[in-house]
Amino acid sequence: MPCFLTYQEIGVVLAALGLKSLKNCLYLKLMKTSRNLLAGLVLAFATITLPALRIVADSTETGDIVEVASKAGSFKTLVAAVKAAGLVETLKGKGPFTVFAPTDAAFAKLPEGTVAELLKPENKEKLVAILTYHVLPGKVMAADVKTMTAKAVSGKELNIKVEDDKVMVNDATVVKADIAASNGVIHVVDTVILPK
Repeated sequence: MPCFLTYQEIGVVLAALGLKSLKNCLYLKLMKTSRNLLAGLVLAFATITLPALRIVADSTETGDIVEVASKAGSFKTLVAAVKAAGLVETLKGKGPFTVFAPTDAAFAKLPEGTVAELLKPENKEKLVAILTYHVLPGKVMAADVKTMTAKAVSGKELNIKVEDDKVMVNDATVVKADIAASNGVIHVVDTVILPK
């Protein structure tokens, strides 16, 4: 059965495809082209183009947790610590992981010399324990968070509290949530979470 579209409907389809300039070109030719043929062309174009657009979107998907943190620019200390702890490959792995990522400012709140001390090879085990205390197995989005305890990858419990639209993880506050990565999600925290 023929598919008839009005001029307005054709415009809506093209605009939805992000083809406003092409829409203008097609309007100029509309006088000489039957609406039926034009509708077929638009639908054929949509059928070919939309899957291609999805493939491009997939190929430019957000990087893994380490890549996202590296590109952000505010997690230089965290990324250096992950490297020193030998956790890069783990956090680049399939996951999924939920990472409570302290900013550089959060690390700066630690007593002077603490970070430099933790980055020394002889303190690798302690550094691994601290960093893995910031990671949950699985992907936990902000909408899924409720007051609860959760077992970190380190094996120790984290106390998560939701109060007045604010999420606390032990003594740290989540200042930005749901930063997507291909293998999980990052929630930014304002304090380094130290295991007790």
